[in-house]
Amino acid sequence: MHPRILTVDCGTQSIRVGVIDARGNRVGFEKVSYEPYFSKAPGWAEQDPEIYWNAFCTAARRLKENQPDALENLSGLVVSTLRDTAVAMDEEGRVLRPSIIWLDQRKSTRKIRFSVKDRAIFFLIGMQKTVNTICANAKSNWMIDHEREIWDRAYRYVTISGYFYFRLTGQWTDSIAAQIGHFPFDYRKHSWDGPSSWKWLGFGIERSKLPQLVEPGAVIGELTPRAAQACGLPKGLPVIAGASDKGCETVGCGCVAPHAASISLGTTATIQITIDRYIEPIRFMPPYPAAVKGAYNPEVEIFRGYWMVTWFKREFGTAEVIRAQELGITPEELLNQRLSEVPPGCHGLLLQPYWSPHVKTPIAKGAMIGFGEVHTRMHIYRAIVEGINYGLIDGMEKIERQSKTPITEIHVSGGGAQSEPICQITADMFDREVFQPAEHETSTLGAAMIGFVGLKIHKDFAQAIREMSRYRRVYHPNPENARIYRDLYNKAYRNIYPRLKHIYRDIKETIHYPPD
Repeated sequence: MHPRILTVDCGTQSIRVGVIDARGNRVGFEKVSYEPYFSKAPGWAEQDPEIYWNAFCTAARRLKENQPDALENLSGLVVSTLRDTAVAMDEEGRVLRPSIIWLDQRKSTRKIRFSVKDRAIFFLIGMQKTVNTICANAKSNWMIDHEREIWDRAYRYVTISGYFYFRLTGQWTDSIAAQIGHFPFDYRKHSWDGPSSWKWLGFGIERSKLPQLVEPGAVIGELTPRAAQACGLPKGLPVIAGASDKGCETVGCGCVAPHAASISLGTTATIQITIDRYIEPIRFMPPYPAAVKGAYNPEVEIFRGYWMVTWFKREFGTAEVIRAQELGITPEELLNQRLSEVPPGCHGLLLQPYWSPHVKTPIAKGAMIGFGEVHTRMHIYRAIVEGINYGLIDGMEKIERQSKTPITEIHVSGGGAQSEPICQITADMFDREVFQPAEHETSTLGAAMIGFVGLKIHKDFAQAIREMSRYRRVYHPNPENARIYRDLYNKAYRNIYPRLKHIYRDIKETIHYPPD
């Protein structure tokens, strides 16, 4: 029997517990869904971390009950979690308040008095506005503004993965590859920032509140008797440092070299590569720590990417929702089957997917242009799919410029990647081969790879990918469709934001939304 790794993939809307063997076979799997967040005010998004822990315990116990043989020969447990979501905990490990998750849009109004030296540097390199936006987005600053008593009581302020590692092992330790968010983290050196960094003051986080960091693949500790009793797994099971969900997806897709891009067609759509040196695809936006020790994941994201499909389904897809229930399939499957009703380019309907502001484009808004009497609901749906890809193509070009390496192949993951029509559209738009993994739970597969490499069951990720990664299908671009998309991207899409940004600014100044 091949060695096995149990993986915990904690996402925004569900938690997945899987068991993967050293050949990449999924031998056990359970999923528990939950509401993604609750909101006490417009733009707020919070979740109780205990929801995540209880869902994990439920999934693990279901796995033990329904597939007991899957838990034989376990070598370790690896955690993968959502990003930019933190937990404030007291010295006993109790959660002090719900987590403010990555979807939250509240801002801190705290005025931070940086040193004269730092202010001069920000001014000289044109970083003033970016720093102010980053600090305003830091939820630690909002807590300091509005919940100072809770902040002062916090013994640790950790990522969701750090929360899981404490619950599993009793250790205040986290993975370097999970430090993606508003923390004083040095993305170049993969360590907490030095004492002179502006981020300590900018985020208001004391060093004493942060955990010890270890490389992905390192053994953090063992499953405690208390945790084992809660989740039904064997006590003493080695707990191994994993990576963020997107980082795990990237290695799970087989992307450990800069010529291969991992595209995640999920709630947030992203494109990233793995590279052995520090590069910034967007100025002042650092590459994230990769699941591969010492490597980097330069990334460009479309915030609320395939969330737009959920929006479309809610606002325009009632007929498909009802029909899908009758057929016993998902509404997305039915909608994707209808994508072929609309030609490439949607008869001139283009979408700019800026549904939420970005640090570098805080005034941007979503836009659809080119409406005419020919356009239907399905034109809008296909324009959403194409618009997300246009945004990712722009990201690919930024990454290629900085990496000095052409991207020659695309590997896809996430919900959208399960659709054959979407994969073919992606191949046409990027004019590159698109690899669709056989294992669609790529974050689960990538987390298992981290475990096997960390335990030296596979000597490195190259061997892990050869042994564990397979593809369902490779999609080849249609030359004529690729030409249409290339022309639309260069002649139309790339001009939308430059032409509209002044209008976006006027709209914001008039209606004061989104709030600063």
